[in-house]
Amino acid sequence: MSTLFFDSDDLGLTEDFLSRAYARMHIGSNAPGAGRARITRAAAPSVTVDELDLDFEMSYSVTPLGRICLCLVHDGTIRDHVVGGGAEDAFGPGDVVSFAPPELPYSGRVCNARYNITMLDPGLLAQVAAGAPGHRAGPVRLTGHRPHSPAAARHLSRSIGYLRDHVLSDPDLAGQPLITSTAAQHLAAGVLAAFPNTALTDPTPADRTDAHPATLRRALAHMEDHADEPLTVADIAAAAHVTVRALQYAFRRHLDTTPLAHLRRVRLAHAHAELLAADPADGTTVTAVAARWGFYHPGRFATLYRAAYGRPPRRTLATG
Repeated sequence: MSTLFFDSDDLGLTEDFLSRAYARMHIGSNAPGAGRARITRAAAPSVTVDELDLDFEMSYSVTPLGRICLCLVHDGTIRDHVVGGGAEDAFGPGDVVSFAPPELPYSGRVCNARYNITMLDPGLLAQVAAGAPGHRAGPVRLTGHRPHSPAAARHLSRSIGYLRDHVLSDPDLAGQPLITSTAAQHLAAGVLAAFPNTALTDPTPADRTDAHPATLRRALAHMEDHADEPLTVADIAAAAHVTVRALQYAFRRHLDTTPLAHLRRVRLAHAHAELLAADPADGTTVTAVAARWGFYHPGRFATLYRAAYGRPPRRTLATG
């Protein structure tokens, strides 16, 4: 995990910084006097979360980012936003949008705004979609720039906030590859749930043929042996020597679940075994054990644990 800070009232320095932090761009301002730009970035592999505070009006013209770019406005407005020569749009407080597709340039104006920019590797969408019923193999593209419902927008905003405040801001969590991988996939799942996209289709006949018990056994063995490592559905499918659709179909047919849901149960079982064997007098904590197995949200871990084992994890740690 890395952090980055920028604070300047020099427009040239701000343009240089933004070009290095995002993509080559040109910015300008007709506002009298110097405006101040304050930017904080927290980054992990495949995802960055930035907070920007611009106390002046600034125009921007940006080359393609090559990444999924989400914008969440806290205060102020973003106006005259145009992507690839399309229609203008404007965003205000509470709006969360897909700012621009990875392959298209965009332009507009920031008007005394405080906002969040979250960027993620487009490949994450395909990795997460691979675990969904009927996933279409290949890259996933968002087909709309606004969430399909206010509830979806709120859920995505909460996911961004939690990633920023409780994962990337905590060096102990952000330094664990399993945690950052799981958190990034959770964010990608939130993006797929919020925006219309191209992810879904039905399994092919070959996928159905490959979804036999031997495929499932290979996948289960790989999950068990590598549960403490960052894993994607594509990794598991490769280990089972089938396509991601065949893997997903095998799990649905034989276990009535998805690969990632089963992987979560495997990791929960490992956390349970570690809590049983731990001595709280040695300083072991539920939070540390949960994080070691990829559960970065203590409350969600406790809920999952209680549902699986009938008691809170702290009681297991205390009594074995």
